[in-house]
Amino acid sequence: MRDRGAAAVLLLGVMVVVLLLGAALGTVGAYLRARVEAVAAADAAALAAAPVTFLPFGATGTPAEEAARFASANGARLLWCACPVDPSWEPRTVAVEVAREARLWPAGSLTVTAVGRAEFEPALLLVGEE
Repeated sequence: MRDRGAAAVLLLGVMVVVLLLGAALGTVGAYLRARVEAVAAADAAALAAAPVTFLPFGATGTPAEEAARFASANGARLLWCACPVDPSWEPRTVAVEVAREARLWPAGSLTVTAVGRAEFEPALLLVGEE
């Protein structure tokens, strides 16, 4: 019985497994990165839209337009925004959902979504610095 070349076949098998694991870890890493970036974009969009529901505060459009602008600046697109204009002094919560594309090799691309919420209390604008 000859064992010549058996080590080469074993080494080739180990290399294939290592390459597959590397590709899988790269795919998971790309997804996690896209997820973190989508969450950051959603939070930024909600935080930008919340004060605009009370007053423009230098914004050029509606709260939804402000949320879309900040989502876009963070590489995402706004899917929806629950941010109605409310001139009252009551606290309000703004919620937005954004989507971001993740390129996953060799699977192609995947859309990652995230929801962000922000609370705004206009009455706190009246509190002076101490």
